[in-house]
Amino acid sequence: MTHMKLSRFFRSFQYAAQGIYAAIQKEQNIRFHLLAAVVVVLSGWLTGLSKTEWLIVILLIGGMLAFELVNTAMERVVDLASPELHPLAKQAKDMAAGAVLVFAVASAIIGLLIFIPKWF
Repeated sequence: MTHMKLSRFFRSFQYAAQGIYAAIQKEQNIRFHLLAAVVVVLSGWLTGLSKTEWLIVILLIGGMLAFELVNTAMERVVDLASPELHPLAKQAKDMAAGAVLVFAVASAIIGLLIFIPKWF
């Protein structure tokens, strides 16, 4: 890789980190999901999850955070493109939030299926 391409490659990580930081600073839902992730990781550690269970939990946590970041980005783009209230803008934002909710509910159900048998 040339120096220019390498520099651009590492700069893309910096931009991604800035996006994550901005979301954490401004979005309550991201902070909630991060707190939930900490609770799940601590619970998994105390429960003694198997390697496969850890893989599933990590995928669910990563997916949830990624969905939340995409939802936040979608909200920003919609707000920029349609600063005035518009039914289609509302639908787009609601649908993105709905995708987050679907993944959150599925993640919670999978988490319960992993943890409850180990607790009882």
